[in-house]
Amino acid sequence: MSALSSDNRARLIDALGEAQRIGMLGDRPLEEVVDHSLGFVQALPPQVRTVIDVGSGGGDPGLVIAMARPDIALTLVDRRAKRTDLLVRLVGRLGLRDRVEVVEADVEDLPIQAAGRTWDAVTSRGFGPPEYTARLGAPLLAPTGLLLVSEPPGSDGARWRGMPGWELREIVAGVAILERR
Repeated sequence: MSALSSDNRARLIDALGEAQRIGMLGDRPLEEVVDHSLGFVQALPPQVRTVIDVGSGGGDPGLVIAMARPDIALTLVDRRAKRTDLLVRLVGRLGLRDRVEVVEADVEDLPIQAAGRTWDAVTSRGFGPPEYTARLGAPLLAPTGLLLVSEPPGSDGARWRGMPGWELREIVAGVAILERR
């Protein structure tokens, strides 16, 4: 796994600052946004090579994952053109066009739109309730793929326990790692 250099961290904060200025990231300090997204990087197993980030919004955690893990091909998905337009610009600014694609789509339509394509991991930060996130993430995953979802502060992952078809593997740095049963 590649570390996030101080130069790349500064570039990310600058890029995410644009998303924040136009209202796509909330008002949390950008250092915190990056640190939280690095939890996804930490939670991604080293063998993961393809990731789809659903509800990518202003690029958190997708852009951070892309900068910290140059070995991963990433797909950023959002249903709003304003957000995907911004993501395309930020991907270009960060020099990630060769391995990050941006897709404007509703996640519910992706299994048809992606024509059977699957990913090693699906990431989600604040996408929706657990059942909804799991239902929409499942068809996007390769057979041994993982669903990584940001957990609320102090969560022990209880919201995932007992969910049909899913097993909570562990929580790493505030990110629940789930696998299909």
